Amino acid sequence: MSVILIQPMRRLHGRSRPPASWTQFRAMCRDATRISFTSGKLAKFADGCAVVCQGDTAVMVTAVCKDKPPSLSQGFVPLTVDFRQKAAAAGRIPMNFLRRERGPTDKEVLTSRMIDRSLRPMFPLAFSGETQIICNLLSVDGVHDPEVLAINAASAALSISDIPWSGPIGAVRVGLVDGNVMINPTRRELSQSTLNLIVSAAERNKLVMMEMSGNDVLIQDLMKAIKAAVKSCQALIHDIKALQKECGKPKRISEQPHTIPQELVDNVKKRCDEKFRKIFTDHSHHKLSRDDAVNELRLWVIQELKSSDSALDEQAVNAAFGELAREVFRDLILVTECRCDGRSLTSLRPIECEVDLYKPLHGSALFTRGQTQVLCTVAFDSLDSALKSDPISVITGGMKEKNFFLHYEFPPYATKEIGSAFSYGRRELGHGALAERALRPLIPSDFPFTIRLTSEVLESNGSSSMASVCGGSLALMDAGVPLSTAVAGVAMGLITRIQSDEIQDYKVLTDILGIEDYMGDMDFKIAGTRRGVTAIQADIKLPGIPLKIVMEAIEQSTKAKTQILDIMNQTMKSAQTEHKTNWPVSETMDVPVQKRGAFLGFGGMRLKALTAETGVQVTQIDDTHYSLFAPNQAAMEEAKAMIHEWMSQDREPNFEFGAIYSAKIVEMQENGVMVTLYSNMKPALLHVSQLDQRKVMHPSALGLEVGQEIQVKYFGRDPVSGQMRLSRKVLQALASQKVKTLGLKDQDPGARAAHNHAPDTTAIKINKCRVSMKQRAAKTCDKLSVIYSQAMVHLDDDA
Repeated sequence: MSVILIQPMRRLHGRSRPPASWTQFRAMCRDATRISFTSGKLAKFADGCAVVCQGDTAVMVTAVCKDKPPSLSQGFVPLTVDFRQKAAAAGRIPMNFLRRERGPTDKEVLTSRMIDRSLRPMFPLAFSGETQIICNLLSVDGVHDPEVLAINAASAALSISDIPWSGPIGAVRVGLVDGNVMINPTRRELSQSTLNLIVSAAERNKLVMMEMSGNDVLIQDLMKAIKAAVKSCQALIHDIKALQKECGKPKRISEQPHTIPQELVDNVKKRCDEKFRKIFTDHSHHKLSRDDAVNELRLWVIQELKSSDSALDEQAVNAAFGELAREVFRDLILVTECRCDGRSLTSLRPIECEVDLYKPLHGSALFTRGQTQVLCTVAFDSLDSALKSDPISVITGGMKEKNFFLHYEFPPYATKEIGSAFSYGRRELGHGALAERALRPLIPSDFPFTIRLTSEVLESNGSSSMASVCGGSLALMDAGVPLSTAVAGVAMGLITRIQSDEIQDYKVLTDILGIEDYMGDMDFKIAGTRRGVTAIQADIKLPGIPLKIVMEAIEQSTKAKTQILDIMNQTMKSAQTEHKTNWPVSETMDVPVQKRGAFLGFGGMRLKALTAETGVQVTQIDDTHYSLFAPNQAAMEEAKAMIHEWMSQDREPNFEFGAIYSAKIVEMQENGVMVTLYSNMKPALLHVSQLDQRKVMHPSALGLEVGQEIQVKYFGRDPVSGQMRLSRKVLQALASQKVKTLGLKDQDPGARAAHNHAPDTTAIKINKCRVSMKQRAAKTCDKLSVIYSQAMVHLDDDA
């Protein structure tokens, strides 16, 4: 039996004072907003735990690592990051069937990827311990950003833990309002900003991760924002190091990885060095042939070494073979400045563009760059098809719904593999979000349809997400979406030579291949127009790179982006001005309140039939306006003909306000009578309060009967319910007025005159009713007198 003792916090001057193990530091990040780091109070079983607060937004991050013997064949850091948005943090209840958090949302996955990319470069290369980072949103105030706080909390949790990690890092979000840089803007300030930039940086002003979206931001403004962000991160790093010094644990000593015998390394290099150089300088190779040549060389060297050593460790040979391939590949680029496909450092691969591939599609484009090929298609739908965000994402991100979204698909045949063709993972979600951010600023905000852009990768040899940007831009213009200008994207790479943890030499590569991404140190994706930048995603494999390299990559990518746009403009320079025959149609229809029943049908059956027969979707805008969305003009005309037929069946004449009409009683009710003014009319209520000048409790007191005709005055329709407003009592104060009778237009003049001078049978019946009421009252008085006399006699007898 175990007992857990919880020591209460000591009281100091009426306030709670944290125990000695609870350490708290505050970092000034903006003029009036502080970021605080707290540790030692929550989740003490974790290897590291930190809570970061800004305003009333708080994020707790835990780090746990399980030791695992290092392996030569591992080749990656086993790091998992999970960011969860709890509905309780915003005082909400999840609105699903189970009323609890289910699988991760897209926003949670994208945030987890961003945190992962910030932390992964700072782990040792030989680190093999399985590590999990869990980010728990404790509270959110809807003002401050929990994503940036989660990166800083994860940095603090790893720093104070015993997990080997070469941090800390700091992260900030940068906005740009009226040309002024804002560090960690609030949600409202961010909505007014033309730039949304998140930067993670290490000590000595080294950039580790960058993610950006913006409204065609100028290059000089972008560079200014990056420099300000890296500088602001240094203050956060200083406070995390102070927290680490106060309550950090000594780093654990991990088991050293198995070293490859130098003799084996020399044997592999002796046999493969020249052959590697021959393969990597043979410019006739493409992706598959180069991979096959390298694989054949690997099998050959294993057989060669096995012939002289039967107890050969194949795993060690593979590790030495991979290290040699990486060394030769990088050295050739640094020395010769020529890449494995024969291009220079700044050259692009051959580009081909096609549009309008299939006529039934609203828009389509095929973009091919080298051996990367992407098919993009556009589909329009009604605004009801907009993607709705969950309530917590709305609070933290501010976007309620999206009428433009891009879906990125990466089937296994794109890399000649076998796998699931219908699932998507974190990678596909991240690539699609990047391409969507690049195109979104160019989509008109008042576009009348929801746009779904699908990007399917048919072949992949590097930078398929940037190919999706280029192909998506062409497909949107082919569909007739009025983009102000085309958008293009390119991926930049980096090859470095490092000595004593310092970069001695480097080369920035334009339009990298898949092997250059794998062997290189950076994948810097940038997209935008001729004028500026709309999206950036930088993945750095080194523990930070200097700003000089970042600025050089941005400048070099600008030239490449211009070249790509020139090629795209040869295929399509601007959006289609003439709509295709399958272009959807959207119209607004005015339906009066009294016609709503005829338009909708019982239980909405008519609208369901309309959608089933014509494909037209109907959406209510307000009480009297409806939006009609049709897949094409022919369907719209068919739907309008059906609606006209429904409405004409119940067409009513125009009534004159204040006119007197003859009404026929069709039903007697407790609160009045139901009357009709013309044939086939839906009965209208003549309320009991409008039947007579006197107060009447029931219509029968006036002698009214079903089928009887009375005269009423028309006072228009109720603006809310659409019901007729009729009155009979106002006519009793009028001596005579001309009565308007509907349905007598076709009668002869004699018949109409006879009708107009006919006696008012209703008035005669009212007089008879008055006489009968007086007679009944007299009889009642007589009866009461008799009863009173009898009662007095009985009283006298008792006395």
